Amino acid sequence: FKNINFNYSSNLENKVLKDINIKINGKKMTALVGQSGSGKSSLLSLIPRIYDPKSGVLEIDGQNIKNVNLFSLRKEISIVDQNVTLFDDTIFNNIKYAKPNASEEEIYKAAEKSMCLDFIDKLENKYQTMIGENGLRLSGGEKQRLSIARAFLKNSKIILLDEATSSLDSETEEKIQKALDKLTSNKTTVVIAHRLSTILNSDKIYVMDKGCVLESGSHPELLKKSEIYKNFYNKQISKN
Repeated sequence: FKNINFNYSSNLENKVLKDINIKINGKKMTALVGQSGSGKSSLLSLIPRIYDPKSGVLEIDGQNIKNVNLFSLRKEISIVDQNVTLFDDTIFNNIKYAKPNASEEEIYKAAEKSMCLDFIDKLENKYQTMIGENGLRLSGGEKQRLSIARAFLKNSKIILLDEATSSLDSETEEKIQKALDKLTSNKTTVVIAHRLSTILNSDKIYVMDKGCVLESGSHPELLKKSEIYKNFYNKQISKN
């Protein structure tokens, strides 16, 4: 990200991102931390070009992503967030959506890696179970795992996680965390952390506030030098 500025066209007065200059390392996990409204999700949405910055340049492997074919860019990006889009179709077809030419074997493998078998095996029609509009017959954790199964199937080089474990019970969260650990291994991963416990091992953490990146470092470094991060961390620890 080079000198990135961004605001939504519906609110031109409000700069959502201001002079963002950060580097995300390949095959490592990078985390974005900050209060609600600090610009984390907006920053994440610039990577697959859901939005374009108002000024500045975003490069992947030295290429300005504005000059890259949108299909080829998005082919290499998987997004797992709290708003999983599911179709009124079978579990099998909902996973297959991520890679329409996938073999049955690949789909079963993706379901296994994402811990989906836990609930698929209990369903009367297994993979052929219809899940209802937007997965209304599934729990939040089951929808999440289908989303992770899609990401396994797609096997893209970049994984974007707008973490969605905050509303899940601890047992489900643990399963999803295990699946995410497998998914992000050796991938370029950018994660928005709502629970700091999930990002303690990140290669780098960027602390955001009011659209700016204030500080960066590893978890131990930030505990020493960043008051905002320390407060954030202490609040969470005391909650738990």
